[in-house]
This record gives sequence, C-alpha cells and structure tokens, in this order.
Amino acid sequence: MSTSTVIVTGMTCNHCVASVSEEIGAIPGVTSVDVDLATGKVVIDSTTDLDPCAVTDAVEEAGYSVAG
Repeated sequence: MSTSTVIVTGMTCNHCVASVSEEIGAIPGVTSVDVDLATGKVVIDSTTDLDPCAVTDAVEEAGYSVAG
C-alpha cells in the first residue's frame, strides 16, 4: 500500500471535488481518494507507487492544476 499527497488548485465546489476524485480514482491501482476542498489537499491511497505524471494528467483532465 502506498499513499501520495498532492495539492490541487482551482477547485471551488463539491462538483470540483467529485471531478478530481473520479479522474484520480480511474488511475490503475488507486484504492481511495480523499479531497479536502478548503485546502486543496488530495490524499491518494494505491496498491503501488503512483507515477506523478499520471496524477497530474488526471487532475488536468478534470480541469484543474497540481501546485508546484
């Protein structure tokens, strides 16, 4: 089991949270996604280490950006 954390910018509502959760959740190996709208913090649990590019691509597909 592996846990990754990213900060997503641009989210403003629960629909944003759902979109980001759905896109990241579709990455192979992801078992859970916990998004905190107030801080933009996204905690991702997965069965293996995730490729950071795959996470960034998923966030961008949802219409948002990964900070720094």
